[in-house]
Amino acid sequence: MTARGDALSFAIASVTTVIAGVGVAAQHRINGDLGQRIDDGFTAALLSFSSGLVILLLAVALSPKGREGLRAIRPLVASGELPWWMLLGGLGGAFMVLGQGLVAGILGVAIFTVATVTGQTAMGLWIDATGFAGARRASVSRQRLVGALITLVAVAVAVGPELGGRVPFAAVLLPLLAGLGVGLQAAVNGRVRVATGSPLAATTVNFVVGTSALAVATAVHLAVSGLPEALPSEPWLYLGGALGAVFIAIQTITVARIGVLVLGLCLVAGQLVGALVFDLVAPIGVPTTTATAIGAVLTLVGVLVATAPGRRRGPPSTARADAQA
Repeated sequence: MTARGDALSFAIASVTTVIAGVGVAAQHRINGDLGQRIDDGFTAALLSFSSGLVILLLAVALSPKGREGLRAIRPLVASGELPWWMLLGGLGGAFMVLGQGLVAGILGVAIFTVATVTGQTAMGLWIDATGFAGARRASVSRQRLVGALITLVAVAVAVGPELGGRVPFAAVLLPLLAGLGVGLQAAVNGRVRVATGSPLAATTVNFVVGTSALAVATAVHLAVSGLPEALPSEPWLYLGGALGAVFIAIQTITVARIGVLVLGLCLVAGQLVGALVFDLVAPIGVPTTTATAIGAVLTLVGVLVATAPGRRRGPPSTARADAQA
């Protein structure tokens, strides 16, 4: 692929990932509301993840390449080409969705989002620097570091005024840890995608693992706390799983082209812009503030700094990224 083709592929993958980030914010909003409606974040998370799994299983049934990718997983693991622990990326997604159900309705979409940003950014830096899970290894250049630091400043600006007041520190810890898990999820899902040659197969494995983990956690929770409130009738409250299936599939494809750090920054941009819009149009939890808007703008600046083509060498081709994986 030519340098121009590399740059175009990089730009398209970056923009697509930003759009996926808006989908993440939408999922925060939906699952947070569902968790509040039934007063049970565990059940809300399980409903969301399992609905996404149903959609993916239907898609696999209609996709010969997807079925081929799933069949390839067992021999890949048996041969050691694909370590078994790389199939556990769904745990990161499950923890994120659980956090949505438990505290997104309390924190609001914007505050929940900026809390996850810290974890995503930190994990993206580490994964890109170390090449964890076969991710495209990229040195933490001055440009990348400046972009990440601007994003971290944006997080501090957006969430700082609310900490210790309407936003307790403990409530922020859950989405912060979830952000770390999402960073790891993107890396291992990308490796499964490369090994199987199928984004659909990688995403389906992600949802099987995540749904299984949430089913166990929810069963224990219900045994202790009892059944949740009656389920609401609004259909849109059950779209979180479908959104998750779409944006995880996008991340699985684009991570090999842009690296985990830039993927995280693009997701952050989409999440914060989407969160700001949702909190203004359909608020939930802590209302959005001027500080949140400033944080969103700073995050976009950070993304532009990290991805500006004039200040980077240009991404390696997909073939090179696949070879490294």
